[in-house]
Amino acid sequence: MKNYTHTAHTRFLLNEVHGLSDLFALPRFQHLTTEQCWMMVEAAKQWADRDLAPFFQAMDATPATYNGNGGVKTHPHLRTCIKNGADQGWIGAAAREEHGGMQLPMMIFNAAHALFNSANNSAVGYLELTAGAAALINSFGTRAQHEKFVPKMYAGEWQGTMALTEPQAGSSLTDITTAAHPIGNGFYHIRGQKIFISGGQHEGCDNFVHLTLARIEGAPAGVKGISLFIIPKFWPEDDGTLTYNDVFCAGDFQKMGQRAYVTTHLVFGDKGHCRGWLVGEPNKGLAYMFQMMNEARISVGMGALAVAMAAYQNALQYAHERPQGRLASEKDPLKPPTLIIHHPDVKRMLVTQRAIVEGGLSLAMECNRQFDLSHAASGAAQQEAWLLLEILTPILKAYGSEQANRSAALAIQTYGGYGFTMDFPAQQYYRDLKISTLYEGTTGIQSLDLLGRKVVMEKGKALHLLLQRMRETSAAAGRYQPLQAYATQLETEITRIGSVLTHLSQHAAAGDIDRYLADATVFMEMTSLAVIAWQWLKQGCVAFEHLQKGTGEQPAAFYEEIVHTMKFFYRYELPHAAAHAATLLNEEYLTNPVQTEYLRVS
Repeated sequence: MKNYTHTAHTRFLLNEVHGLSDLFALPRFQHLTTEQCWMMVEAAKQWADRDLAPFFQAMDATPATYNGNGGVKTHPHLRTCIKNGADQGWIGAAAREEHGGMQLPMMIFNAAHALFNSANNSAVGYLELTAGAAALINSFGTRAQHEKFVPKMYAGEWQGTMALTEPQAGSSLTDITTAAHPIGNGFYHIRGQKIFISGGQHEGCDNFVHLTLARIEGAPAGVKGISLFIIPKFWPEDDGTLTYNDVFCAGDFQKMGQRAYVTTHLVFGDKGHCRGWLVGEPNKGLAYMFQMMNEARISVGMGALAVAMAAYQNALQYAHERPQGRLASEKDPLKPPTLIIHHPDVKRMLVTQRAIVEGGLSLAMECNRQFDLSHAASGAAQQEAWLLLEILTPILKAYGSEQANRSAALAIQTYGGYGFTMDFPAQQYYRDLKISTLYEGTTGIQSLDLLGRKVVMEKGKALHLLLQRMRETSAAAGRYQPLQAYATQLETEITRIGSVLTHLSQHAAAGDIDRYLADATVFMEMTSLAVIAWQWLKQGCVAFEHLQKGTGEQPAAFYEEIVHTMKFFYRYELPHAAAHAATLLNEEYLTNPVQTEYLRVS
């Protein structure tokens, strides 16, 4: 299986659109150069080509399987993937040097992980989970906790997980019941169950470090009473031995996609011997966990787009190889069939895929840049980066996952009937991608976060800053006559967002919060289109300037393709924002409880 990636576009985003080199002026990253970072990205692709891509289909064909006695059998190559990925630094590379990392910018770390997701998205999830769990311990744990767990996690020997969801609670963390009983010195006996635990207990690692949300006895109700615990499967004793910690794997969920990625049901303390170690202060667990969740939302959105990129590249190659039919203008039935790449509708599907993927990846890189600045800059620059990251993260997660699914569906359509068969990988990309709309909060949850929290946070400061940045891009584009029409379109969408929010805010002002949030997903869809249009205009400005001046790192044809794909997005995708706005501005409330009583089981 070839690893189809587009490293030229990655380099363009890093160096020419999003200013990677700016970071090297900051103390945290001044030990790096652009050349060093790009060498790491190229090394990441070489590793993905060698260890990940060749096993993409094989791992799907031999999925993770529960053995009935607490173990999960995985593809034998998984342990090699985890160990080699760890040896190359792709678990701990973004961590600070004092924590054992390389202090890489997230722009580079996630650029590499996007290549891994294109190659084999099931396998790379294990690395990403462990990286996030270790980062959480580094941020909020004690030095003793770091020393006991993190080095083994960065070495790929121990797997990190996040254990939030419970059978009765789902996404409603308010309702978790896993209980913690204090036994002294920051340790607790834990009892409860967690489900849908990605990377849970399996054959690819020797131990598992579950970062688990639980409620200490007597804690306040709701999210204010949730604490965070480190709960390993095997407890590392002071003498180096490992003691079973009463964490039992009760099953592995069989899934439609990402079949090589373990998803377990865990039981803590069934025999009364499960010990957890409190992280940070009691009752602040959800706030701590949000660090890992928000980082994961960026990873999921960017990873989904990377998988869609692989689906697009496969479909593109197929279109250049498959002869079928003739152009409508060809009247001679004896002429040989033309390649399907010549059919306008096939071209429409392919450019749509590229517009979704490359626009979305630009937004992902924007988020990575703001992440880096929010951690490494200071003063106003740091605060602005944090605000932008807060409002853009749910947009990336929602757009990246939903539109990656749509893009992969278009890849299947490009193949025609063959796309539905197991002969080609298009169907696997499609199956693997569906979970991305559910991971780390569904699209509905991301939409509620955007409209209910991020739009109004800091009295609207985050939204104001985002719209200001979008206007700065439209102003820059307006200096070039051929781009002025697109700048005007973007300004129209900025105004549209304001008009829709003014309309919706009347419901919030009247205290009808349910009505205000009823169409949050529609608002997300409208806003996402405007934000991706902003990212395309940013790319288009850079490309057009290089074409005008004869500069740039890429050939002129590359920049011409960028400008053309930008134009395509503005013509074929952005007009849908007006339709979403019409829905949001309509006065009828069609999802209210009274009018939807007919939605009942008969």
